[in-house]
Amino acid sequence: MDLRIRLLITAAMLCHLIVAPRLVTSQLPPQPRQTSSHGSGSYLDRSSAAITIQAERQECTRQICKLSGSAEIDYGIYRFKADELTYNRESGEAEAEGHLLLEGGPNQEHIEATRGVYNVVTEVGRFEHVRGSIGLTLGQRRSLILNSNPFSFTGSVVEKTGPDHYRVISGTITTCELPRPKWEFHFRKVVVEAGGNATIYHTSFYLEGVPILYLPFATHPVEKQARKSGFLIPNIGRSSTRGYTVGESVFWAINRSLDLHAGAEYFSRRGWAPDGELRARPSDNSFLDLTYFSVFDRGLNGVRQGGTEVHLNSEEAFAHNFRGVANIDYLSSYVFRLAFSDVFAQAVNSEVKSEAFLSNTTGSLYLNATTRRYQDFQSTTPGDVITILHAPGFELSSLEHRLGALPLDGRLEASAEGLSRSEPAFSTAPLVGRFDLNPAISLPLLFRGWSFRPSLSLRDTIYTQQLVPSSGIALTDVGTAISKTLNRKSLEGAFELRPPALDRVFAEHFGRRWKHVIEPRVMYTYMTGVENFPHILRFDERDILSDDNEIEYAVVHRLYAKPLVSRSEVCEPEGMPALLVGAPAPPTRLPWERSDHPGEQPCRREEAAAREVVTWELAQKYFLDPSFGGALVPGRRNVFTSTVDLTGIAFLTRPRHLSPLVSRLRVSTSRRNELEWDMDYDFQAGRVNTSTLLFNHQLGLFTLGAGNAFLHVPGQVSATSGVPADQKFNQYRAVLGYGSPGKRGFSGAVNLGLDARITQIQYGSAQLAYNWDCCGVNIEYRRFALASVRNENQFRFTFALANVGAFGNLRRGERLF
Repeated sequence: MDLRIRLLITAAMLCHLIVAPRLVTSQLPPQPRQTSSHGSGSYLDRSSAAITIQAERQECTRQICKLSGSAEIDYGIYRFKADELTYNRESGEAEAEGHLLLEGGPNQEHIEATRGVYNVVTEVGRFEHVRGSIGLTLGQRRSLILNSNPFSFTGSVVEKTGPDHYRVISGTITTCELPRPKWEFHFRKVVVEAGGNATIYHTSFYLEGVPILYLPFATHPVEKQARKSGFLIPNIGRSSTRGYTVGESVFWAINRSLDLHAGAEYFSRRGWAPDGELRARPSDNSFLDLTYFSVFDRGLNGVRQGGTEVHLNSEEAFAHNFRGVANIDYLSSYVFRLAFSDVFAQAVNSEVKSEAFLSNTTGSLYLNATTRRYQDFQSTTPGDVITILHAPGFELSSLEHRLGALPLDGRLEASAEGLSRSEPAFSTAPLVGRFDLNPAISLPLLFRGWSFRPSLSLRDTIYTQQLVPSSGIALTDVGTAISKTLNRKSLEGAFELRPPALDRVFAEHFGRRWKHVIEPRVMYTYMTGVENFPHILRFDERDILSDDNEIEYAVVHRLYAKPLVSRSEVCEPEGMPALLVGAPAPPTRLPWERSDHPGEQPCRREEAAAREVVTWELAQKYFLDPSFGGALVPGRRNVFTSTVDLTGIAFLTRPRHLSPLVSRLRVSTSRRNELEWDMDYDFQAGRVNTSTLLFNHQLGLFTLGAGNAFLHVPGQVSATSGVPADQKFNQYRAVLGYGSPGKRGFSGAVNLGLDARITQIQYGSAQLAYNWDCCGVNIEYRRFALASVRNENQFRFTFALANVGAFGNLRRGERLF
């Protein structure tokens, strides 16, 4: 959120805020110097600050010095120059004529004027016909930016009435390069109080010399990172389903560590949509961010899709290694998210996860008190949702460590939780107790490069309720939960074998030296004792443990490349790092945490270091017990700990010895490209169960990416037909972009999502941007086609002024780049 623009309401109209720069700051006195009386000299004034004067010609009496020809006075970190200077050494006042220049200070103030008077002791002065800037050095052809918040201004008169008080009469202000700015504010008067506010009177906004907006009064904080209360710039837009959009919001800086942003939008075809965000940063080790969004939907074609979504993200670090975290999400209905979320990945996400915990890590011991809530909306039908609650829960675990003087490693996991689960036609008690204890030991051995690791694990789990399975064949027939204690005990023995890695170094090709490494591994696992698997209630991964007798074998291929010589410097264009296929969700930003300033990436030195170019892992399991101790139910998709560890696809619908072959391939020849291909091939069914292909590449200012996600879900026996019904999904994604967020001139990007099964574009967007040195415009078209819930076309735009603000409804977090 850009908080640099604040608005105040006058009796006549709503006045938006602009920026007024700080003109001159207080001087910092340097160390005293010795005096001199020739072409240049220095002495101490009444405040014991050193003054240095120099010029081509000097005429000095006892108190008055007349300087001409490149006359200059240096005081602290400031420099005062002119063609002619008359300086009073007693009072500190200097009168300047011709090409006056005052520059320096911590914010790089720069003032040029035709004439002026300035007192270097009292810091009071008056300048006429002024051209100046803050944060950059003005040149004849181009300006050099010296900080992240530069401004340029002009004024017929600039008066400095005190160390931190200024007045500018009849001038302009802009963040563009002079002398031909793309936009500027014309004003009659600006009163500036450093560290406080800049108050602007009777100002007009000009774009390319054309007046656009008149504001009789406005104010803006002068401090670099100040936060002041006020109204923000309104947003407007249009959508085919929402109609015309008009919105306004207000910002309230409650104190230096707490603020609130609240507002509302009005959709002409749907109704009101209030939203807000509360942010707090009580200390460096704690934060809170609460967001709220709701739509009071009048309905479209007689169908109402309104709802509410709330997110809470907070963290606090306490003494003695304690840490508290809360990540809470609330969603009133899945239809609401599908209909009104403006980010495709969020709109189609049917899961809602919440978690809060207090943890302590001391040495190798980890303690955790937690509560969790998980929801998975199965469809858009109201109430068709699975809800699993962990409240409360206590966990203890330890890292694997050496057991005293014994050659054994050991670890321990234990938990005590209260659980509940509800879904259509099934629910447990409001609180089901589960107590779990899992100690394990292992014996790591090494012999001539061979690694052997036998291990033994015991597990004892007690439930206060158990499941009575249903005798029906309908997929919705889960069974009934009864209040009867169930005790599950298991013993697991495993043996892992890793032979020495095989490697070979190849001859030089393409200016690089290549190395191929092969890493095989074999693991045998035997699990017994789980005789009551059908009666165990399912809450999480602890509850899918079953008897098992299997062998897993895998091999990893790694290909390394090392340049023969290092390149001195590599300067790469930034491109569009956010325009990726399969990119993870952006990390949560802490309150008031700023992102990197957009622009070209700095030059970096590329060392002749080895790079892992190719990684290819192949893995498969052979089940010696294809029924998993009787836990497998034919005709259903069965999920066990053994299968989840291998792949996320539920491939077990009947007894089988051989699992699908799992392939995981990664290729990356440089920082600018990446290819990832994950595939599961089922030899028994003779087909690909799942395939996910992602490719991203940056070529100069061009960014491109493509992806395909294919899924063939094994069918379950239907209650009506009695035969398995397979499901297939096949979707494509593609992105293409040119330019970068901070590039001057033209940039553009497109994003497309296609569902090949129904031959329909689910999602598509195109964004065009043109940036000048001080402003830019973004225009975006976006389309959603999500089944029968949403068929929407959006038109959004943003006009941004550098270091001032943005007008429009295309939010930064929702842009393609």
